[in-house]
Amino acid sequence: MNRKRILIVDDHAELRRLVLLTLGPGYDIREARDGREALDVCRQFEPDIVLLDVMMPGELDGYQVCSAIRADPELAATRVVLLTARGQQADVAAGSAAGADEYVVKPFSPLALMAMVERMTAADSP
Repeated sequence: MNRKRILIVDDHAELRRLVLLTLGPGYDIREARDGREALDVCRQFEPDIVLLDVMMPGELDGYQVCSAIRADPELAATRVVLLTARGQQADVAAGSAAGADEYVVKPFSPLALMAMVERMTAADSP
């Protein structure tokens, strides 16, 4: 059985570790600290799901990374979940406009995140 590939993108190492521990060993997981690194890892790793922070240092925020994933024919089918502290309706609308599949506001329930990822990976299985 092929393990599903997940990319965790967040500038906070603690949050990346929390998500990594939440999802457990059943997935092939990579990490990135900013938007530019996220796109580089996406192109090499070709994840099934990207768990993507919105507010990150550097030239690209999560909305821009999500839009770039959607614009890349090799990555366009990748599921993108925005994980962010920004929970206003305008923020959610911006995530939707960027092409995000899901929008999760921090702090989030690790169990709910695990269930979401399991649901998304099950939907991708033959």
